[in-house]
Amino acid sequence: MQEYRKKLGIPDNHELKQTSSEWKAKKGQDTDTYHYDEIDENGNVIAQYIVKDSTSMYPPFGRTISYEKL
Repeated sequence: MQEYRKKLGIPDNHELKQTSSEWKAKKGQDTDTYHYDEIDENGNVIAQYIVKDSTSMYPPFGRTISYEKL
């Protein structure tokens, strides 16, 4: 999850809480989809994200991490 925090630009004093996840394999791609809430130091949800972590099932097993801020 540390690499997701870095990619999303989450400050150290904020929490990144996973709220759901889903796995899908399609067209040679293994894709994990995660939903996260960004929580500030006061416990308030200040942002929500969908993170997609996709890995090729075939060599050279490339990996892509993308996200959407809701």
